[in-house]
Amino acid sequence: MVTVTAPAGAGSVDVTVTTPSGTSATGSADKYLYAGYWTVATDGGIFGFDAKFFGSTGSKHLNQPVNGMTATPDFQGYWFVASDGGIFSFGDARFHGSTGGQHLNAPVTGMATDPATGGYWLVAADGGVFSFGAPFH
Repeated sequence: MVTVTAPAGAGSVDVTVTTPSGTSATGSADKYLYAGYWTVATDGGIFGFDAKFFGSTGSKHLNQPVNGMTATPDFQGYWFVASDGGIFSFGDARFHGSTGGQHLNAPVTGMATDPATGGYWLVAADGGVFSFGAPFH
């Protein structure tokens, strides 16, 4: 029988494996990251589940509804995107630009983070992709 234990906690914790022969040593390769997750409402209200709150737009007037979000690579911040491409940055999420205020052929429907650069891509309903601080090929 093998028992794998990830202790309760937050952030990065050690994972151990116990067998009849003993318990594994801990090291840098056995880490588990408790990142939790967030959901966002169309008004920009944020709901965190075992995830740190960095701010929201729930009490602000928005030109268009929020319809997507993504976390920074280290989970210490996040961005919201509205359907007009407006970007809202919280925590360690840096603002790299947006399409807010520009004419778009179709609404922005989501976004993704580039873990290599910390930038992001926006994607529109018509397949248009907009790159901010992230490579575009």
